[in-house]
Amino acid sequence: MSRADWLARVVEDILEPDLPICDPHHHLWDNRDNPYLLPELLADTGSGHNVVSTVFVECSSMYRADGPVAMRPVGETEFVNGVAAMAASGGYGGLKACAGIVSYADLTLGADAGKVLDEHMRLSDRFRGIRHAAGWDADDAVRNSHTNPPEHLYLDDTFRAGFAELDKRDLSFDAWLYHHQIPELTDLARAFPNVTIIFDHFGGPLGIGPYAGKADEIFDRWCEDAAALAACPNVYAKLGGIVMPINGFGWHKRDTPATSDEIVAATGRYHRKAIELFGPERCMFESNFPVDKQSCSYPVLWNAFKKMAADFSASDKAWLFHDAAATAYRI
Repeated sequence: MSRADWLARVVEDILEPDLPICDPHHHLWDNRDNPYLLPELLADTGSGHNVVSTVFVECSSMYRADGPVAMRPVGETEFVNGVAAMAASGGYGGLKACAGIVSYADLTLGADAGKVLDEHMRLSDRFRGIRHAAGWDADDAVRNSHTNPPEHLYLDDTFRAGFAELDKRDLSFDAWLYHHQIPELTDLARAFPNVTIIFDHFGGPLGIGPYAGKADEIFDRWCEDAAALAACPNVYAKLGGIVMPINGFGWHKRDTPATSDEIVAATGRYHRKAIELFGPERCMFESNFPVDKQSCSYPVLWNAFKKMAADFSASDKAWLFHDAAATAYRI
């Protein structure tokens, strides 16, 4: 059975179809067995919810094939800027796809990372910042981030010398890590109070390997660590990216994908607590597609978000679904 046929087994009416949405986290890639390019993105964003703009986040896609290794990631900005230009041409509907671009620069280059950042900025006025993932775990059952980071990356002095180059250029930083590393991100945020930091996917609460069956224990620790992080006014929280296989819910193994009610029941406490800690003005719902497509469809996921936010005011909903993302990424 194809992925599309599997996802089609759960169909729901679209809730609040007119509510404007900025989807601040999706990827694009040309994987042979799982392509996700502009047609696939448009199929998802056009599936019923009112998605008006998006932000692309790095995924090691379309790096340059040659030239200095440190500069090869700028190929991703070239590629995504082209997709954004296609969408902006008017021939693909009104979606402002990839209105913000978050690419990659290796901050362990120290001050030399500034040269890479300058090239990203030269290539696209949509470029907003970078993500340098730090996800690391001692257990072999948990795969480390795609950038193959060392332990304690965000505490490293050379990494921080590279991070200072973001500060000089008014660029943002997306942080992807695992839940037990959140205090290291808090330390980084305190050290650079003028850099806008976006906390991706709730800090990756794990539910596999040694973390399986410990959901309540992990959530309690997460609440304490996230509260300290939320005290940093330069940090925004992305609400989503929590139905991946690493989160341990197992929906990707079922005969049917998750429903919005199941997503609310399983993950709602993280969303509610994050909004309580950060406030609606620093929280943004995100799809993390196509990664989260392993568990549910795009319309079902946004239905889940809308159910979680059902009791919020119209002003708070505007922040959660659009304005916080548009502010953080200057869209």
